[in-house]
Amino acid sequence: MQEPPSGGAPPIVEAIGVSKRYGPTIALSDAGIRVHAGESHALVGRNGAGKSTLVGILTGLRASDTGEVRFSGEPAPPLSDREGWRQRVACVYQHSTIIPDLTVAENLFINRQPLQRGFISWPTLRREARALLDRWNVSVPEDMRAGDLRVEARQLVEIARALSYGARFIILDEPTAQLDGEEIKRLFVRIRELQAAGVTFLFISHHLQEVYEICQTVTVLRDARHIVTAPVADLPKSRLIEAMTGENVHLDIADAAGRVPDPTAPVALTVERISGEDFSDVSLTVRSGEVVGLSGSTSSGRVGVAEAIAGLGRYRGGTIRIGSRTLPSGDVPTALSLGVGCVPKSRHKEGLVLSMPIADNTTMTINRLLGPLGFIPPAKRRNRAEETIRSLGVVTQGPEQLVSGLSGGNQQKVVMGRALANDPAVLVLMDPTAGVDVKSKEALLGVVERMRAAGKAILVVSSEVEDLRTCDRVLVMRHGSIVAEHKAGWSDNALVASIEGIEAL
Repeated sequence: MQEPPSGGAPPIVEAIGVSKRYGPTIALSDAGIRVHAGESHALVGRNGAGKSTLVGILTGLRASDTGEVRFSGEPAPPLSDREGWRQRVACVYQHSTIIPDLTVAENLFINRQPLQRGFISWPTLRREARALLDRWNVSVPEDMRAGDLRVEARQLVEIARALSYGARFIILDEPTAQLDGEEIKRLFVRIRELQAAGVTFLFISHHLQEVYEICQTVTVLRDARHIVTAPVADLPKSRLIEAMTGENVHLDIADAAGRVPDPTAPVALTVERISGEDFSDVSLTVRSGEVVGLSGSTSSGRVGVAEAIAGLGRYRGGTIRIGSRTLPSGDVPTALSLGVGCVPKSRHKEGLVLSMPIADNTTMTINRLLGPLGFIPPAKRRNRAEETIRSLGVVTQGPEQLVSGLSGGNQQKVVMGRALANDPAVLVLMDPTAGVDVKSKEALLGVVERMRAAGKAILVVSSEVEDLRTCDRVLVMRHGSIVAEHKAGWSDNALVASIEGIEAL
């Protein structure tokens, strides 16, 4: 682990020799981290490496079995002292803790509103909220409904709320997972400004390029253990991946550049001039055995088109056909019966029931096929789940494990298994590798190649270059319309320039 600067102050936070076990599972083993004031420190590792457990210990949400946590050289407060923890550390999670139906001001001072004669003083609340937002240069209206904020604005409101308690150490958990390129740039500008104002960040991300863009130091966990802490500038990306995986590897993804699609293959998916809330007059086709990418920024309309094809969203005008049969607007059961499989954008909101086991999650789209009147024979249910676990490499204790207990990468594999359960003719994959580690990404994109070889028509909806490299062609959307098409073999610069709406250099 890195040493503090010579003669400098003690680390703003330090975990020393922490271990945590859940039954037979070792979540952390004699791990540690040391973060110095004023830096952005990356915490990386594959899903299941121990990152979430360490964050829980650093934020006082769980106790370690051994070891200790210190803030600025002093022992951490008792777990029961929630106010003491809030004054030292806060975590902005990938899934927002903002209450959408409250205003920004109400969210900033939830459970600590200023009172006057026993009642909330709304003028004082709004005034103090405005002062807090101005202090940290968060340009959102204090009386705006929080649910109407863009994702990056919600994150900044959460950071401001944490800073208002006195915390100057903020953990950012996958902060860019739901942001497009321009939003990420703006967020990084704000992180640098907050660093200059004395805020320290622990930055958790699976996007390794972002680690090199925003962080000064990186700590790697693997198999519940601390592997290395080093200055980012001293750790090339190949060595960083090797530290994360324990292998000297590169991302092994099938590249479509040398592939020649069959122009005589039947058209499996036809989209003709459909419009929706954030897209207009969109047309595309995908043939059996073809992988087509649909890319663009978060606000481009790509997700709206994908959800319309999967029956999750409504469309007006135009036609969507699966083979020769028309898909009605906003009709998931018909989409399933016509042979559409879908990995939705949010595995937590639309892809999984976290409180149910793997077996139930992987079979919920095919209940009618496994038994009458919704009753599924236990043996069929278990066999289906075991097939998913085996074919996708889900790391689990078994089919009855709750999906809430799986790592992010393994949860995404369960979502993929559910999408494949009804043997679909058309697969719609929305951000299929978002928030997963290198090995899980490799496994999930390997499924795309297997399904293509089996003759499935696949629509990969993503802005991730690695996801799109598997595609025979990539359609780019901006402002709700398809504006460009790139054949396999495109350069990264050309594709990214097209997505961002700038001229390639």
